[in-house]
Amino acid sequence: MGRERAGRFLVEGAQAVREALAYGRVHEVFATEAALDRHADLLADAPVYPVTDEAAAALSETVTPQGLVAVCDLLDVPLAEALGPRPRLVAVCAGIADPGNAGTVIRVADAAGADAVVLAGDTVDPHNGKAVRASTGSVFHLPLARERDALAAVGECRAAGLTLLAADGRGELDLHDPAAAAVLGGPVAWIFGGEAHGVPAAIAALADHRVRVPIHGRAESLNLATAAAICLYASVAARR
Repeated sequence: MGRERAGRFLVEGAQAVREALAYGRVHEVFATEAALDRHADLLADAPVYPVTDEAAAALSETVTPQGLVAVCDLLDVPLAEALGPRPRLVAVCAGIADPGNAGTVIRVADAAGADAVVLAGDTVDPHNGKAVRASTGSVFHLPLARERDALAAVGECRAAGLTLLAADGRGELDLHDPAAAAVLGGPVAWIFGGEAHGVPAAIAALADHRVRVPIHGRAESLNLATAAAICLYASVAARR
């Protein structure tokens, strides 16, 4: 892919560009005249190159471009570096294909104070434009690691001292069971699977627990990002 060859990716919109300038490595920012006027304070010290509306639209992936695009270094780091010496809370995306969902899980993990997000197996690239927008800048706030070998990724999480929890609607451990608190409150890696089929069976089999979020109404299931938010914050609550 072009991103990998160049070692860079595009960040679009005021919020994402703001976070990129604060926490990332930005090479240049392309801005229309209107965007320069609208975001003068944000761009005061940035390496800005004025462009026409047509050029900005050509760079944009959105229907209504904001006229503001930054070129940044890729963010992913080796898995061992992302996990660090003593991780407490990690989100593992295993086979998530939708970039909006992947970006939202990254946003939720950031909000919950997770140490890292691991994108394992066939999970979408976190530098995908839709994923970056869905993260609302959170891709710049916490370590991201990509590991094509999903089994190796969860193995490294376990080796780092993390209990593996697979989010599974048919899991044997109820998230609201009082006995779950001791598990949830320890160092954990939450594993979230793809939209259609959930956590891949081979990975779920390696988990220490398969945890279900109970559904008390008649909904068939929970949205992936919603389930991730519930699970990650359950660990935060159990620690407190």
